[in-house]
Amino acid sequence: MPNVCGARRNHPPYVTICRLAFRSLVRKYDCDVCFTPMIIAADFMRSSKARDSEFTTNRGKAQVTGTKAESEIFRVVFKNRYLVESMLYRNLWLLLSHSSADRPLVVQFAANDPQTLAEAASAVAPFSDGVDLNCGCPQRWATAEGYGACLINEPELVRDMIRQVRSRVENPKYSVSIKIRIHKDLRRTVDLCQKAEMAGVSWVTVHGRTAEERHQPVHYDAIKTIKDSVSIPVIANGDVKSLKDVESTYLHTRVDGVMAARGLLANPAMFAGYENTPLECVWDWVDIALEHGTPFTCFHHHLIYMLERVSSPAERRVFNALSSTSAVIDYLRHTYGS
Repeated sequence: MPNVCGARRNHPPYVTICRLAFRSLVRKYDCDVCFTPMIIAADFMRSSKARDSEFTTNRGKAQVTGTKAESEIFRVVFKNRYLVESMLYRNLWLLLSHSSADRPLVVQFAANDPQTLAEAASAVAPFSDGVDLNCGCPQRWATAEGYGACLINEPELVRDMIRQVRSRVENPKYSVSIKIRIHKDLRRTVDLCQKAEMAGVSWVTVHGRTAEERHQPVHYDAIKTIKDSVSIPVIANGDVKSLKDVESTYLHTRVDGVMAARGLLANPAMFAGYENTPLECVWDWVDIALEHGTPFTCFHHHLIYMLERVSSPAERRVFNALSSTSAVIDYLRHTYGS
């Protein structure tokens, strides 16, 4: 894969894990592009509570001047998404959106309506570098609502959603991508990707399994066929657990990038070449999580993943039973040192 340590390795949009604190950690260890959690576009546009809880980013240390504080203006823009276009705040948004540490950032939405997706994309465009339409989530709740993997069977709807976002977001450099699974009849997947390309999609991420498959081997030959059938970049996804897997995936498929999921949960430093989570990364997570006010359950859950490969079953039983941040930190200091 060209420039394996370069700019085409992504941290994926798992529904509950990809918030700002964890994105900050994996960026520190050579993850170049990060996604938000999968956000339901309709809820996002309907509810200020959903917007506040589902979309957070760090706009860096921009110096904000004017009659309103940055945080107040940030809240107002989501109450009236068109405020961002006003001349009064336009320069401020440009300043904020180009000074962030949490970039490049792609916001992933679950959607089944072109207008709703376009409105959601317009709302987050000042704070991100692209939006991604989830066409790959196989969970029953998602497909029952018309989201996720069922969309691979609706190529015209996917095409229309891409076009609507393209027409709504003015920035021509703003990316619009899709993440898909494959069909048993691969010709249908190729047709979907070609329709998406004609509609203006920036790239396609392909999870090399069907919607029905979970732990079966990844179909790298299918990913390669898709790569050979379109002229836009293709990102491969599935069973990437080490940097060696990144290189192997590229050799099998010749894709333009590789996305990792569970591999980064177990080892956030994977893209920096570490076989297991280094102690430095563990303490980086402690610092970042505390800085961001990460809830204990999330803070602890990530550490359980990180330490799984380097701790014994007895150690895991003790660590998993801890119930406070102070107890976790004391355990880490006693067991691994600081």
